[in-house]
Amino acid sequence: MSATPSAPFFKRVTPGGWAAVAWGAGIAFTALLRMPVPGQEGPDVLPGFVILRWDGLLMLTVGTLLTLRGGALLARRPTAALNHLLVASVIASTPLGVTAIPFAQYLAVDVALYAIAAARPRPEAWRALLLALGLLVAYVAVRLLAGWSAGTTSTLAVALTALVAWLLGRSEGQAREYAERSRAQATERAVTTERLRIAREMHDTVAHSIGIVALQAGAARRVIATQPEAARQALTEIETASRETLAGLRRMLGALRTADTDREAEARPDTAPAATDRATTATGRTTAAIGGAETAPGRTAISAEVRGLPEMPGLAALDRLAELTGSAGVRVAVRRVGVPGPLPPDIDLSAFRIVQESVTNVVRHSGADSCTVTVDHRDPESLALTVEDHGPVPGHARVSPGPGSGYGLTGMRERVAVLHGEFSAGPRPGGGFRVTARLPLPTGATPR
Repeated sequence: MSATPSAPFFKRVTPGGWAAVAWGAGIAFTALLRMPVPGQEGPDVLPGFVILRWDGLLMLTVGTLLTLRGGALLARRPTAALNHLLVASVIASTPLGVTAIPFAQYLAVDVALYAIAAARPRPEAWRALLLALGLLVAYVAVRLLAGWSAGTTSTLAVALTALVAWLLGRSEGQAREYAERSRAQATERAVTTERLRIAREMHDTVAHSIGIVALQAGAARRVIATQPEAARQALTEIETASRETLAGLRRMLGALRTADTDREAEARPDTAPAATDRATTATGRTTAAIGGAETAPGRTAISAEVRGLPEMPGLAALDRLAELTGSAGVRVAVRRVGVPGPLPPDIDLSAFRIVQESVTNVVRHSGADSCTVTVDHRDPESLALTVEDHGPVPGHARVSPGPGSGYGLTGMRERVAVLHGEFSAGPRPGGGFRVTARLPLPTGATPR
């Protein structure tokens, strides 16, 4: 569990910033071509007389201002930004005395084409490409119609670079779309896996409760005539087990039906964009929070020792979990705040699973040698869980006994959502990582 490292510098610069950098590089290259450099008898290109006058310098200034304005608009209004850059390339080419728009004056346009092709929908990307190529064709056509010489081969070379930049952008965009779809599908699989696990656990809980009911009913039948008080106690146990089981089933089924209804609404065409935004936000939040430190739902870093836990563990088994985790090299301190009260079986089991998965992430990925588990019973209406570590310790190796799916937090979040609780995970201000969950308790819950 560690914070996500900062993005590389070239990704922190906006596409508009790169367009401005490309424009500056093009101006510098244009000037270099028209200056004598060591090893050459003279400049490669003779400067046009207009560029040395005030009107030539004014055109370059106007082109630069248009480029800066286009770079500022590139993220919000890409088509308008491209128009600014195209006009700037024409204005900047005019005082150079050239027969075609030079490659250096089209660098900023190439950057814009790449950005638009990578981030915008396909129709908009195609329009941007046609607009950029159409300007080159129009520039050459105007010169030919006016009877001037035209650099057709130079224009073809510039058009080729623009096409390559656009193709690279489309490739980047398609790779990004594929990655987003893959993340969404993996998240869906993680949620489904966690739901299946919850269903299996609920099945075991129901089977356990039915067993209790059967045993108590048999005992009550035998003693109902001779020991009415014992029979009454057995019937009370039957009522308690039945009510708890029904309440747990209602909570799980109600949450699953609500989630299924939300998914059906998100799948409709009129709500698909909003659903995509929500899914992207949730995925980005999960990915940013875990920093690549999640594990597969249901898998633990101490899987070999899990046999030492009860078949249906609850918060009472936290001390045993801490003991087993200590053998994996991470000390777990369990703090209980408030007076523990009786919990419904499904909430007790889910609370334990959340702590278990969080501790697993600490063992697997944090590099920490200790963590703290806090169970807060002070609020009679909810149960609060906190698992936090203080970050990696020098010399303490991470334990990675097997590849995880990378969606441990997604599974925990789904488990909390089934109980209509609150979940958060992220880096601690002083270093390390913190996972918190708040599970609402049903009013009038009867002891187990």
